Amino acid sequence: MPQPTEEQSVVIDAFASGTDLVVQAGAGTGKTTTLEMLAAGDARRGVYISFNKSVAVEAQRRFPQHVKCSTAHGLAFRAVAIPYKHRLNAPRMPAHRVAFGLGIHTHVTLGGKVLEPRNLAYIVLQTVERFCYSAARELSEKHVPVQRGAEEPELHQLLVQAVLPFARKAWEDITDPEGHRVNFKHDHYLKMWQLKDPQLNYDYILLDEAQDTNGVLEAVLDNQRGRAQIVLVGDSAQQIYAWRGAKDIMTGAPGTHLHLSQSFRFGAALAYEANRWLGAIRSTLRLTGHPPLATEIGPLEQPNAVLCRSNAGALTEVLSHLRAGRRVAMAGGGDGLRKLALAARDLKAGRGTSHPELLLFKTWDELQDYANNDPSGADLLHWVELIDDLGYEEILGSLQRLTDEHTSEVTISTAHKAKGRQWPRVRISDDFPEPDPTEDGKPGRISRSEARLAYVAVTRAQHHLDRGSLAWILDHPAAQPARTTHAAPPGPVPTSPPQKAGYRTWGDLGPLPPTAGEPGCR
Repeated sequence: MPQPTEEQSVVIDAFASGTDLVVQAGAGTGKTTTLEMLAAGDARRGVYISFNKSVAVEAQRRFPQHVKCSTAHGLAFRAVAIPYKHRLNAPRMPAHRVAFGLGIHTHVTLGGKVLEPRNLAYIVLQTVERFCYSAARELSEKHVPVQRGAEEPELHQLLVQAVLPFARKAWEDITDPEGHRVNFKHDHYLKMWQLKDPQLNYDYILLDEAQDTNGVLEAVLDNQRGRAQIVLVGDSAQQIYAWRGAKDIMTGAPGTHLHLSQSFRFGAALAYEANRWLGAIRSTLRLTGHPPLATEIGPLEQPNAVLCRSNAGALTEVLSHLRAGRRVAMAGGGDGLRKLALAARDLKAGRGTSHPELLLFKTWDELQDYANNDPSGADLLHWVELIDDLGYEEILGSLQRLTDEHTSEVTISTAHKAKGRQWPRVRISDDFPEPDPTEDGKPGRISRSEARLAYVAVTRAQHHLDRGSLAWILDHPAAQPARTTHAAPPGPVPTSPPQKAGYRTWGDLGPLPPTAGEPGCR
């Protein structure tokens, strides 16, 4: 194990004092290594919780034996899921079977659009899923997802009235070991575990990626306060999954707040670039680069990875590289894009679609109108235009030509799927939008959620970054570089909360007032 840096030593000493910790660990700053250091120097029984099973398995190999490494699902399975194990192996159940089993036999009309029983069954399952992600103890109308094309409050209330009774009936079936009307999933037993108010039999808990924590796990952790020392580690600036129900439980959490700012992933030039985005996010954290690495910022002809804002942008990049004769892979595979293309095929045939986001649309014309004229559908416009220009047949054929990442020349990924990964040479695609200017022509306010996504994207590079469509940040007054040749100043300056050892800020990129109406993050 390497020698700890000065910042890591501060975290180790604070952990030894027994206080709860909240450690803001910037991109590439060695947060998992830091957690290993905590465990190696403490003989008490601990548990390390990650969100990814492969990460937990690798951590168990690296952490000392007195530390259990697991996902939250792994802990929940051992506690409550054994009586339901046989249900996890049940065959997939199509929506019409779910509808029949729950007694959904009638259609529902919302604003002239008809939801068939199988469509309602999809929404019922989505409602249960949202409940399972939350800290709530009862299913309620807040768990019923708003549907595209029926965003108006009165239409949504009609949907709530139709869906909620069946969602409660589905949950009753899920919690019955002999239930059979709904498939039993891993998120179901996680929720059942939380509702039992479990007490973990460990002296300390290390939670990784705490900036993206679902309410269900937050409730479990809150139940351990006062019983175990809790260490939350993550990067609030990389909080990008609010749209999926997660939130940042680090900001404002009780305990001693510390920072890790020394990145080992990239050099000073990229740390300087990352700090522009941290300034735009209004984060107090500022990164310094790894001196042995010389990261270049500029145009790039042959990237290892191209990172995109949207699925439509990713598809555009896939087509471009395939036409250039390159071997192309997609991070996570192309299944999501394939499902959208199949949805387009079904809508063009006028038979509706089972795609969960497009249930209310029966024809392609309806979706075109929604994407072109309804503000809620603006994010679909690029996708609709691609289908109109190329046809779903060409898109499906191109996706079949994707190869494995191990044999590809370039990997295409959305920024969301790139989180936690790194590549030597990264190009940012052209689908990251610049903020709209104000009425008097001044640069527009940078959305914090967009700035967080940009920060994740640019910090995936190790040796070379091509800014692509994020180059506008160079001229934006909210993120101008400090008047220094350093990526961060040599010493700490006062921050809020009160300064502790391990904090580092960059005063010339001071915080801006919050954007009015901007949603919180998961």
